[in-house]
Parts: sequence; structure tokens; C-alpha cells
Amino acid sequence: MLIAGPTASGKSALALALAARADGEIVNADSMQLYRELPVLSAAPTAADRVRVPHHLYGVASVREPFSVARWLDLAAGAIGEVRARGRLPIVTGGTGLYFRALLEGLSEVPAIDPGIRREVRGLVAAEGAEAAHRLLAREDPAMAARLRPGDSQRIARALEVARSTGRSLAEWQAADAAGPLAQDIAAGAVARLVLMPPRDWLRARCDARFDVMLEAGALEEVAALPPHDPDLPALKALGIPQLRAALAGQLPLDEAVAAAKAATRQYAKRQATWFRNQCADWAMIEEQQLERIVDLVFPEII
Repeated sequence: MLIAGPTASGKSALALALAARADGEIVNADSMQLYRELPVLSAAPTAADRVRVPHHLYGVASVREPFSVARWLDLAAGAIGEVRARGRLPIVTGGTGLYFRALLEGLSEVPAIDPGIRREVRGLVAAEGAEAAHRLLAREDPAMAARLRPGDSQRIARALEVARSTGRSLAEWQAADAAGPLAQDIAAGAVARLVLMPPRDWLRARCDARFDVMLEAGALEEVAALPPHDPDLPALKALGIPQLRAALAGQLPLDEAVAAAKAATRQYAKRQATWFRNQCADWAMIEEQQLERIVDLVFPEII
């Protein structure tokens, strides 16, 4: 079973309720909940949640190391297989759309990138900035430049290094994707796929309220304990980190930093919702926001 949706939409609560009711185990598909240093800002499952239902792939990596989609896919496929071997229902939940795409469609077999080219590209992006790198990408790989936002430094760098190292666009490699580990199950109709898409005003209010809860739970202290900013470590760009770091450095009053973090979270949720609506058109869209009602709607699909 797959449960996707924007941040703060209630995915974790639904997954927990369904797992408890249907003898399931939860597998993480959220790129930030992978990091052990970010339990508060990533809204990771609590200790009580983990006692109630087995959880997998939460806190399995450090923010000090990049974590690729390929690595997640390998771990997720293994976890899903182990859950099934125990005769239980794997419930994959999270907000990272690329993870779900990888489960269903697989990943392109891009050859190893030349280390020298990688250093050159990463240094260029760090020195010149994402927008300048995006203009360069538009000349070298217009297909990928058209897909990427000018501020998305991580993916721009990836597209540039692939184009320079392989002589082919990353778009070409991606077009040759192999089927993902769940492709056959999906084709057979054996996997329920849900996208939580609650009303926009409700979701915006939830984003704001959840950030307040994170602050009370120690988000500021969590950010203070993180390593220095490194442009090669995407985890250090997670929602709330840049804004709270600015407050800790005295660059912004705390209330302004919090307001900026909440705004960024709302914008991110909006982008996620757009992505899921466009990319998951054949999934079941659940527009309710009451957990009990959602469970009642979903449960008949999984027994």
C-alpha cells in the first residue's frame, strides 16, 4: 500500500491507523525523515508510534552524507520484501514524489560520474550560484534545464555532471528507466495507491500549527546542533533549517525567522500537491481531513 501527499496532510497518522488495523508495517518514503539528526523538523515517528507499529527507514542516515534515490530504492525494496515475508502488509508513506516514482518506474542506469567532473561542477555551482549554473545547463542540456527550477542547485549540478561525464542528457538516461520493484504488483492491481489532498486552507493552517509544535519540541536546539552549512548536503536545506540558522546567527529576529519558515513550508506543500496531482492522476485522491473518515474509506480496499 502506498500513501503519498503534501507535508502536514496526515499521511503518518493514516499509515499508523491502517497498520494497526491491518497488521501492517510502515516504510518511510520521506527524504528528510531518513536523517537521524532531524527527528523534530522532519516530524519523525515518536517512540510510542514505533512501539505500536514497526517502522522502517527512519533515522537510517546522517545529514553529513548525501543520500541518493537509488540508495533509498534499494533499502525500500528490501524492507518491503521483508515485511511481506513475515506475512504482513507493507505501507509505504511519505511526501517525496521521486521515491514513489522510483518504486513504480525504476531508475535509469546512469554510468558512474567522473570524480574530476563532479568536483568541477559542484565547485562551479557553489561559486557562481544556482541561477548561473542553470543558464549554463540551458546551453549544454536544454531538455533538463527546461525541467528544473533555476534555484534547484542540487539537481542542476546533477544534470550538468551527467551531461559532461556521459555526453548524454540526463533526460535521455531517465527515458530508459527499467520497471520499478512494484511495477508488476501495480499492473496486477495488488497495491492500493492513495494521495491525501485535504482542503488548501486546512493544510496551510496545519503547516503553521505543526511548525509551532516543532519549536516547542526543540527545533531550534536541533538546528543549533547541526554541522556547518555545506552546499553538497541537501539535508541542510530542509524546511526550517535556513531560517532558524539565520535566527541563531542573529541575522533575523526569531519571530521573523519563524514566519519565513512557515511561509516556506506552505509553499513547499503547495508544490508537492501540484506534483502529486499531475504525476499521480491514476491514484485514489483522498480529500477528507478527518482520520476516522479516511480509515473507513480506505480499509475496504486492503482486506
